[in-house]
Amino acid sequence: MELRNLKTFLVVADCGGFTRAGEQLGYTQSTVTNHVRALEEAVGNRLFDRLGKTVVLTDAGQHLASYAKEILQLYQEAVDSSRLNMEPSGTVLIGANESLMVYRLPTILYEFKRMYPNVHLILQPSESQELNNELKSGKFDLALFTNPEKLGSDIVTNDLVKETLVMIAPPGHRLCDKAIITPDDLEGEVLLLTESGSYRDLLERWIKEEGVGCSRIAFWNIEAIKQSVKCGLGLSYLPLMTVRDELERGSLIELPWVHSEEFVTTQLAYHKDKWLTPAMNKLIEIIEKHAKKWESED
Repeated sequence: MELRNLKTFLVVADCGGFTRAGEQLGYTQSTVTNHVRALEEAVGNRLFDRLGKTVVLTDAGQHLASYAKEILQLYQEAVDSSRLNMEPSGTVLIGANESLMVYRLPTILYEFKRMYPNVHLILQPSESQELNNELKSGKFDLALFTNPEKLGSDIVTNDLVKETLVMIAPPGHRLCDKAIITPDDLEGEVLLLTESGSYRDLLERWIKEEGVGCSRIAFWNIEAIKQSVKCGLGLSYLPLMTVRDELERGSLIELPWVHSEEFVTTQLAYHKDKWLTPAMNKLIEIIEKHAKKWESED
């Protein structure tokens, strides 16, 4: 049973056809057919049913596919492990929610690429739930969350820093002169919110418990929220790291929110069964080093 045959088999299963698999692998269709046929002879079972121009896995094929993925992953880990004393290389796929992708990762990635130029980094912004699913499926090597929901026993998480949260308003807003802002003070205000989860849920919990009537506008981009607050569209509740510069310049104002002790936690996560390559280990080290600096900022 050759590794190349297993790889071809998985690509055919993923593409749903021999021709498309050949195009992706750079093989002729006859080569793809020969690889699959050799694998079927080795296992003694038919692996695909041909349904017109589409192929689907048989029961035997589905059973083999799970093992084939593990075999190829172990092979790659074995190859990588022999390079432990060499310069880190390969690819690291990182997922993160938007605030961390924009306000935490850039300096980390700059330092990492300067030190390890042979490592290919792929970044993908995602919502927390999507990140969770992609971690569990093994798509992402590492992920950064802000205060994720329980990820389950199959995910390793490392708390990095507590992120201070602030209520922000445009200069001159009617609430700027108050000594303390309570949920009742938000009656009739427009709240500019991020996607569901994390710090948005904290604010909405207080609004719901106090029975406060507020309009809500949901955004997918923090920069859009900040610009909208500046022009007077509404108020928002964001991590301090995302508005620090604007608060220092005075283009945004921090309101004295009564629940000022609230925070979210930035966490680094990866699947417990994921083998940490030298490149991943080095990236984790740099992330943890930067996290110590973040603590002093807040």
